[in-house]
Amino acid sequence: MKIAVDVMGTDYGPVEIIKGVLQAVNEYGCDVVLVGDQEVIRQELAREHQENNPKITIHHASQVIEMKDHPGISVKKKRDASIVVATQLLHEKECDALVSSGSTGAAVASALFGLGRIRGIERPAIATVIPNVKGATVLVDSGAKVDAKPEQLVQNAIMGSIYAELQLGIPQPRVGLLNIGEEETKGNEQCLATYPLLKQDPHIHFIGNVEGRDINKGTVDVVVCDGFVGNVVLKTMEGLAAAVMEILKKTLMESGILAKLGALLMKPALLRMKKQMDASEYGGALLMGVRAPFIICHGSSKAKAIKNAVRVAIELTQKDVVGRIRKEIMHDEESGEL
Repeated sequence: MKIAVDVMGTDYGPVEIIKGVLQAVNEYGCDVVLVGDQEVIRQELAREHQENNPKITIHHASQVIEMKDHPGISVKKKRDASIVVATQLLHEKECDALVSSGSTGAAVASALFGLGRIRGIERPAIATVIPNVKGATVLVDSGAKVDAKPEQLVQNAIMGSIYAELQLGIPQPRVGLLNIGEEETKGNEQCLATYPLLKQDPHIHFIGNVEGRDINKGTVDVVVCDGFVGNVVLKTMEGLAAAVMEILKKTLMESGILAKLGALLMKPALLRMKKQMDASEYGGALLMGVRAPFIICHGSSKAKAIKNAVRVAIELTQKDVVGRIRKEIMHDEESGEL
């Protein structure tokens, strides 16, 4: 198992990426190809006393696509950018999967141009795992395409259902369409046109419209929406989770001795709650619909998130999630169901 990791273009620079990679190598025993400025990477490996680690190799890339750069234009012009080079390694089967925490737009563009879509998939979608009170919910799409046609949302539902079954171990995942109400007649034109298509599709267990609050209640396993809505939902939830933990901490610190003693007794439970709400525990998000496992992380990912993203890349490769999606979609296309 060999994982390509794009080291450049992140909020914290190569430091956290390389720390996370080293943790992954030690814990999972995988080989990793670090793609980026070789001198910068060597310096960071030397700082960690891992410059001679046999599990790690360096593939030099002289350019970087920054967060402020236009994704599509930059991918075409910066042919030696780290994300472009890493994608090429994946395309040429030099690596089994790719992890990137740089620009999401650049990652999606690079995957489209460098890997290509699975035949029958119109647009790729990002599947993000969100914790709920019973386990986890898959949100599709969380930012790959801001607008989506009803037919594309159906494809997202099929891919998300396969992901939830194989990666999360959920048999016959419940699929819901994110809307402003549960009634079939609710929603904008996109939702009204998508609902009957999802209802008729034999490959998914469609339970109807769901609202934002259902995502964390555990009443639905796969939530389908376009990338604009999904990205707003995701970032709102991340901000709320961080705020809840900060408010709780501040409130306990400002309370009396009894509250502090109570918090001390509750510390193990609070730590478990924090871990369950921590997005970094779930690693990166799979870019579904392209021809190889392509994992996208937050630009602000720290070492733990990168380590878990590498774990996710390994698991997705071992379970052949991309192959299962390809088989399902191509079979439907050939049979005329898509």
